[in-house]
Amino acid sequence: MDVEGLRKRIPTVDMMTYLNTGWSGPSPVSVVEAITARLEYESYNGPTSAEVMESGEKIRSEAKEALASLINADAQEILLTQSTTDGLNAVMSGLPWREGDEIITCDLEHPSILIPCYHLQDRYGVKVRVLPVAPDEPEDLILSKIEGALTDRTRMVFLSHIEYSSGLRMPVKQIGGLVGPRGIWYLLDGAQGPGHVAVDVREIGCDFYSLPGQKWLLGPDQTGALYIRREIIPLVIPVHVGGSAVLDYDLEGGYSPNSDDIDKFRVGTTSAPLRAGFVEGIRFVQGVGIDRIEQRNLALAATLKVRLSGVSGVRVLSPMEGPGSSGLVSFEVEGVDSTRVAEALWKNDRILVRAVSYPPAVRASLDFFNTEQEVAQLAEVVRIVTPHL
Repeated sequence: MDVEGLRKRIPTVDMMTYLNTGWSGPSPVSVVEAITARLEYESYNGPTSAEVMESGEKIRSEAKEALASLINADAQEILLTQSTTDGLNAVMSGLPWREGDEIITCDLEHPSILIPCYHLQDRYGVKVRVLPVAPDEPEDLILSKIEGALTDRTRMVFLSHIEYSSGLRMPVKQIGGLVGPRGIWYLLDGAQGPGHVAVDVREIGCDFYSLPGQKWLLGPDQTGALYIRREIIPLVIPVHVGGSAVLDYDLEGGYSPNSDDIDKFRVGTTSAPLRAGFVEGIRFVQGVGIDRIEQRNLALAATLKVRLSGVSGVRVLSPMEGPGSSGLVSFEVEGVDSTRVAEALWKNDRILVRAVSYPPAVRASLDFFNTEQEVAQLAEVVRIVTPHL
C-alpha cells in the first residue's frame, strides 16, 4: 500500500495527527471535489431542470449500487439515509412490536442503540435485556451470554458490529447462527464497520444493517444507508410517510400501500451533492482495497496496544489480539479523566483522539492513512504528558 501517496490525497493529515476516524473520517480531495462539482452543476443548470433531476437520480442509483457491492447486498435492499441512527430508527419504529417482547443488547452500546430500545420499552412494554460485556470479552463468553439470555419472548438481538467504546469486534456471524434459526430479528449498528473491516451481510446473516458515510467511508455528514433483507422489507412499516409510501391513492382517502419496495421509506428532497461525495468516498476506499485496509488497521492497532502497554499507569481496554480486535484502541490512564487526556494530546501535540464515557477511556482510531510514526508519537506523548495531568 502506498501510504504516502494516499496521504497526499487527504489534506487533514498535513495539519494534525488524525486518530479519530471512528467519529468522522477526513475526506480525500476527490470527495470534496465531487460535492463541489455537483453543487456548481445544479447552480448553473437549474436544480429542477430535466437533466439535473435525471442526473440526481443517477447519483442515487450509483450510491445504492456502490453500497450493495460493498456489503454484498442487492441495491433493492438498500435505503439511503442521513445517518446510522436514522436507519436504526426506521427499523425500530417500523416493526410490529407487542407487549412483552424482549430485546437483547449489551452495556457497551452507543446511545443510538440503547435509547431507541428504552423508548420501545416505555411505548409498547417491550423488555430490554442489557447484558454486561467486558471491553475485551472473548467471543465464546459473548456467545454464551447471548445464548443464555434467549427466551421464547426474545424478538430481537440489537448490537454493534464493532463496539464504539472499546473497538471490540462482536462475533456477528456466530450470533447470526444463534438467532436466525429461531426467527429472531437481528439488527446491527454498523457505524464502525464498512470502510474499517470487510462486511458481508449475507455471511453475517443479519436482517438489518445500518451504516454511516462520514466515518470509515470518508464521506460527508448526513449520508448513510440501511440494509433490510429483501424478505423482511414488507414487515417494516414507514413511520414518516410521503408519496413513495403508496402505489396509488385517490381523493376519497383510498390508497394502495407500497409494501415490498424499500423506497417506501423515502421522504422529501435530499442532497445530490452530498450523495455524490458519499459515492466518491466509497469508491476511494474500494480503490485502496477493503481487505488491505482492514489488515493495515489491525497491524497499526496491534502496534499501538503493545506500545501503550509499556507505559506506566496506562491500561489498554481493547482486545489485545484475536478475532475481537479492530482498528479502534481504547485505553485508560490511572487517576486521570479521559477527557483531560484527550484535550492535552490535542493542545500539546495536535493529536486528535476521542474520550468515551463507558467504560471511561481515550479512544484512538487507526486507519490506513495513519503511519507507524504517528503510532509511536501517540504512545510517547502519553508517556510524557499524562504524569503531569
